[in-house]
Amino acid sequence: MSDPRLEIQMLHDRVLVSPAPGEGERRSTGGIVIPATASVSKRLAWGEVHGTGNHVRTVRVGDRVLYGPDEHAEVEIDGRTFVVMRERDVHAVATATTESTSGTGLYL
Repeated sequence: MSDPRLEIQMLHDRVLVSPAPGEGERRSTGGIVIPATASVSKRLAWGEVHGTGNHVRTVRVGDRVLYGPDEHAEVEIDGRTFVVMRERDVHAVATATTESTSGTGLYL
């Protein structure tokens, strides 16, 4: 019997995020190369939202979100790694359109 494909629905206030690729070696503004193995305390990560639960109010599918690496659980789906977290663990949302004027004035 073949493995049937099942639709994944996020519940309650959960958000399904795909971590941004390329979290490897980076360069500081002064030109210093920082290797991927360097430990940076509390460095936040960017990811793209792929699913939201019914009670999520401010995050939409397709948004880029900033989250803490210690505030989530990882899951593998079809060979891709995703992160599951609560909406309250998202620190910032980057969207193409904003509905409020209380933004930071910073753009990606």
